[in-house]
Amino acid sequence: MKLLHIDSSILGGYSVSRQLSADIVAKLREITPGLEIIYRDLAAEPTPHLSGSYLAAQQPGAPAPDAEMRQDVALGAKILDEFLASDIVVIGAPMYNFAIPSQLKAWIDRVVIAGKTFRYSETGPEGLAGPKRVIIASSRGGVFSGGAPAAALDHQESYLRAVFGFIGIAGVEILRAEGIAFGPDPKADAIKAAQHEISNLKAA
Repeated sequence: MKLLHIDSSILGGYSVSRQLSADIVAKLREITPGLEIIYRDLAAEPTPHLSGSYLAAQQPGAPAPDAEMRQDVALGAKILDEFLASDIVVIGAPMYNFAIPSQLKAWIDRVVIAGKTFRYSETGPEGLAGPKRVIIASSRGGVFSGGAPAAALDHQESYLRAVFGFIGIAGVEILRAEGIAFGPDPKADAIKAAQHEISNLKAA
């Protein structure tokens, strides 16, 4: 089986989502014989945001792109191939200003591609990316789950469930540490609770 491990936090060794995503991958490696892992760090090596020139270069009959655009197109193809070839995708996804990091959004824009991971038919959109197992290591400074007063501000986990569901991946698993900005003890408790969930992960 192939596992694609994505990190997007800009906090390096201070990142809770990186810690949790690494713990998830370690657990899956332990329980999945022969697991092949590909790692992509979107903070260390950012995926360029989409541009009009990039989209134009994808069109049939487009003029030959310059060297910089050829490199961008090749990177987009590699990112899509990595995603399509994976059986499991583990994503470290912190909440920044109620949403996902822009680095992660740029990566998502390279995998949500019409004709590749979804298509429109007479009956509406159809996801083409499944079946895959997607596990999100979510970290949030505040509390947004369980009917919390701030739940309406969650455009992080809700977006990730929606976008992966749109391309045909149902049942996204989210392992969460939230309230980590409330102080050292709440942070430690939130991480401990998430790690307990991780310890109970089952093989795909």
